[in-house]
Amino acid sequence: MSRPKLKLLFGSFLLLLIAASQVSAHEMRPAYLEIKETAPGVYEVTWKVPLSPTGERPGLQLVLPDDCEITAAPRTVFAGNSHLERSQISRPGGLQNTLIRVDGLDTAPTDVLVRVESLAGLTQVTRLGIDNASFMVEAFPRRMDFFRTYLTLGIEHILLGVDHLLFVLGLLLIVRGRWRLLKTITAFTIAHSLTLALATLELARAPARPLEAGIALSIFFLGLEIARTWRGQTSLSIERPWLVAFGFGLLHGFGFATGLSATGVPQSELPVALLSFNLGVEAGQVGFVGIVLALVWSFQRLEITWPKWVTRVPGYGIGSLGAFWSLQRIFAIFGFTP
Repeated sequence: MSRPKLKLLFGSFLLLLIAASQVSAHEMRPAYLEIKETAPGVYEVTWKVPLSPTGERPGLQLVLPDDCEITAAPRTVFAGNSHLERSQISRPGGLQNTLIRVDGLDTAPTDVLVRVESLAGLTQVTRLGIDNASFMVEAFPRRMDFFRTYLTLGIEHILLGVDHLLFVLGLLLIVRGRWRLLKTITAFTIAHSLTLALATLELARAPARPLEAGIALSIFFLGLEIARTWRGQTSLSIERPWLVAFGFGLLHGFGFATGLSATGVPQSELPVALLSFNLGVEAGQVGFVGIVLALVWSFQRLEITWPKWVTRVPGYGIGSLGAFWSLQRIFAIFGFTP
């Protein structure tokens, strides 16, 4: 059985697995809690909860220690499709070694990114989820926890990003040869790392809805190019896939930036967050490509003859999903919901 067909075989399995778990492209928008000490025992609290696609606020409830006193009434606004609440609290002796939790994480489809900054400038960053809904405020937080948190966010952002994974899978189905594959993946990596950095540092930006439509169109485009390979035709994408990967990689980098900016990371910690998040994205991407190639190699050893239609499933699947998302997102630009 040929290597291209083996790629298509595994691609179909992976595509169906992904599509079954999540039929639309992802949007990673965790809730964000910031507790900043402004005077001994006095804290400014920022509590940001993303709204659901229907505009509803998830039932998340911040629970502070019982002996905390609210010294400034909460101020609530709606900003960027999120419910934002700012307040001021105080506690004699500070919050060190106290437990803070968030109720409702067992039913809300989101995590909570937490940042606690002491008066001395020490920063604690942690992440709450369904398995860990509380955390202890540390007197001496570890810097490595900050790096690890954003590294994990980067890995999850790429692995839970169906649109990004389908684009990478499409590249794998088009590219022939190890050297050409290496150049293509490298070009995609350089491109999305560049725009991720530019967008996160606010040196460039892309409107959200046209960006999402462009990413969907990139997937649809690869679906068409896969069909070209079936007919024995050629094109710029097939002959020089690294150029296409670089061009569309610029779009996907802006998409990655939305995931990082949604965490609300402060400017002072942006370089470390950007580095660790991007490393996480790259680790997830390399892991995805490695799994695909490893399973392709495994299937090669089986020497099984598969029906021709099986090899066409991933191409049609990628093209169909790309077309559906493209129409869906283009309609959304004009205020229509298909």
